[in-house]
Amino acid sequence: MPVKFTKMHGAGNDFVMIDTISQRIKLRPRDIRRIADRRRGVGCDQVLLVEPPEQPAADFRYRIFNADGSEAGQCGNGARCFARFVRHRRLTHLNKMVVETGSSLMTLSLMDNHAVEVNMGPPVFTPAEIPFLRDQPAPEYDLTAAGEQLRVGALSMGNPHAVLRVSDVNDGSLERLGEAMRSHEDFPEGANAGFLEIVDRQNVRLRVFERGVGETEACGSGACAAVVYGQRMDWLDDRVTVELTGGKLTVQWQGDGKSVLMTGPTAISFEGTIRL
Repeated sequence: MPVKFTKMHGAGNDFVMIDTISQRIKLRPRDIRRIADRRRGVGCDQVLLVEPPEQPAADFRYRIFNADGSEAGQCGNGARCFARFVRHRRLTHLNKMVVETGSSLMTLSLMDNHAVEVNMGPPVFTPAEIPFLRDQPAPEYDLTAAGEQLRVGALSMGNPHAVLRVSDVNDGSLERLGEAMRSHEDFPEGANAGFLEIVDRQNVRLRVFERGVGETEACGSGACAAVVYGQRMDWLDDRVTVELTGGKLTVQWQGDGKSVLMTGPTAISFEGTIRL
């Protein structure tokens, strides 16, 4: 089965975009793993599908598959690439669109220089909705991981996140901690593990280990989660530049009940066809 695709990235977080509207295909988990394989396939952090919407309020349905074949509920960097992709493929003329994901409706706005702003919706702090095995919501929680006693922020941006403040994101021990946090038993569905280094109240550095993927050069929902956590702890202002390995994102949040806005770049790497 030949499948047409477009390879894209948002600040180094790379995706294979597949339009299932103009080509009628059904991908199995093993197909996703084959596409994502960096030696035998195209190679990517996640495979993103464009589908017709199921909800009347949406323009498209946006499905997200991790490199291991599992489906995710949210991906902020992927959402930016999604918006540029549907315009690039002339599936829409809109500069502002609503897409449905596995967890919510999102508004995507195309801006100048191929940047896209994503309305990620309000963060979720209720432990049962993250999900996270704690009784009451709190700005921070105790967590034991890799034999260490940690204080982490836990929240959902449409997917679960655990965020730890560190003095240096280049610390060699973070890979071990990241693996332990993203598969921690207190997160029944796993978590994206973020390590937050605060430069000042408007600038941070971030390193993220995504569930189902591993370490990525950027994570949009992870950037949002880290900034929200930092604001709740009164470490950060309401507009923050997040520096990741692959580039910079801007995150804005006005506080409880408000949506998180995330803005960043998109790029098309190449297009092709893979036979599955």
